[in-house]
Amino acid sequence: MKSEGLPDHAFDGRPVIGICNTWSELTPCNAHLRDIAEHVKRGVWEAGGLPLEFPAMSLGETQMRPTAMLFRNLLAMEVEESIRGNPIDGVVLLGGCDKTTPGQMMGAASVDLPTIVVSSGPMLNGKYRGKDIGSGTDVWKFSEAVRAGDMTLSDFMAAESGMSRSAGTCMTMGTASTMASLVEALGLSLPYNAALPAVDGRRRALAHMSGHAIVRLVREKVRMSTILSRQAFENAIRVHAAIGGSTNAILHLLALAGRLGVSLSLDDFDRLGRDVPLLVDLMPSGRFLMEDFCYAGGIPAVIRELGALINRDSVTASGSTMSDIADNAECTNQDVIRTMENPVNTTSGVWVLRGNLCPLGAIVKPSAATPSLLNHRGRAVVFESIEDYKARIDDPALDVDEQSILVLKGCGPKGYPGMPEVGNMALPKKLLEKGVRDMIRISDARMSGTAFGSVILHVAPEAAAGGTLALVRDGDEIVLDGPHRRLDLLVSDNELALRRKHLRAAQYQPSYSRGWAKLYCDTVQQADQGCDLDFLVGASGDVVERESH
Repeated sequence: MKSEGLPDHAFDGRPVIGICNTWSELTPCNAHLRDIAEHVKRGVWEAGGLPLEFPAMSLGETQMRPTAMLFRNLLAMEVEESIRGNPIDGVVLLGGCDKTTPGQMMGAASVDLPTIVVSSGPMLNGKYRGKDIGSGTDVWKFSEAVRAGDMTLSDFMAAESGMSRSAGTCMTMGTASTMASLVEALGLSLPYNAALPAVDGRRRALAHMSGHAIVRLVREKVRMSTILSRQAFENAIRVHAAIGGSTNAILHLLALAGRLGVSLSLDDFDRLGRDVPLLVDLMPSGRFLMEDFCYAGGIPAVIRELGALINRDSVTASGSTMSDIADNAECTNQDVIRTMENPVNTTSGVWVLRGNLCPLGAIVKPSAATPSLLNHRGRAVVFESIEDYKARIDDPALDVDEQSILVLKGCGPKGYPGMPEVGNMALPKKLLEKGVRDMIRISDARMSGTAFGSVILHVAPEAAAGGTLALVRDGDEIVLDGPHRRLDLLVSDNELALRRKHLRAAQYQPSYSRGWAKLYCDTVQQADQGCDLDFLVGASGDVVERESH
């Protein structure tokens, strides 16, 4: 390694710090991480460590086909084996776009070295005609306005240009910002990691100090599992509710807990989030954007406001406890970060639904839904696949009205494969033209964290696994009773049994004979378990007993 220009004293017992970088020009969220890595290295050198950067697969949500979620577990495998296979003592994870952060953390957790995360940070607020606009959230609104004839395509394109003004992730509380926030709530980053804009000089300073911190974590032998306790996950779930976080985070936290052997279930998200109001007024559940959240005080201010709901003794990668972080936090804008006495919404988090339509669970995000639709009965309008949906949704002859419930099958982990973000189905054009802007939508798919609406997601078991969802037919009545967490198909058990005799679940599964997609389809778990591969749950540790050197 001296061929890289490293002097003799670089090998004099310094901790070797791997910098796992998901930089890629194909991933706009992460396109500046080469620069961020240099600042991490400065901190590592200054603290007496040896920084060595290595690449990992970059999963750009906007580019990867058929969906980035198909490759989260592949990234986790690559990160795990890269960390275990190389002689490093600690690791800094550089990621941002939706699946890079959880994929990296899952892989690192299965090795369990001292670890710290530096997120890429959100882009600057979007601007259009003198107003702030949010990536993703306003895309959905504007696209429906175009389809309804209320907005021109040229205006839509102008808004798009004003929406993406700098490096960084979506500046709404989408999955990227949610995961960066939860990394902070888990204690696996320095304070303010989530909200500092990607192009803010303070993010580079944070990267520098994270380089410092990882050397200390190595010397003090603070492994990832030391920080990521059950109490840390409880903190993350409560923060997730308070910020109106992405539904995708549920899958990622379940999978991460599975790597660490921490007991965590789907029902924990409902139970732990029930008493937490929505405190952060951010799109898609509110009005503001991540830049505003940063200036208002970020995650430390939220932790302070949550008070006794947070496990304050939890240790963090910064060396401080959650209590220390909360005591030093300040909210400077109570329009953006509200108080417990004056929340944005008394209802937040996720509701975990049960019933004959979702025996293993389904979820809905009440803060992003229309309140009147959270208790609803309607007849099903069924789409057997995403292609079926696209072919018929704007057909004037489609038998649908505003009371109907749109049902989409074949978009779960196995069925797509990869569980794409299509659950927030665009509404039928003929209803948009009448002014309808929300309907109940049910699927085994996911939706973008930037999306909104009365959308029921992650139905398990999925259609491709033979779940009840596969049995739904046009005209069947479905009842959602959100307050009582029920989702039921009003079809008798006898009739469902008859339908099941004729069910071919394979019709909802794509056929793969080789490669990653086959391995994924053969071994992926259902949504209620986090969609990890069954043989990846757990850890292998950092010990490699054989080596050829």
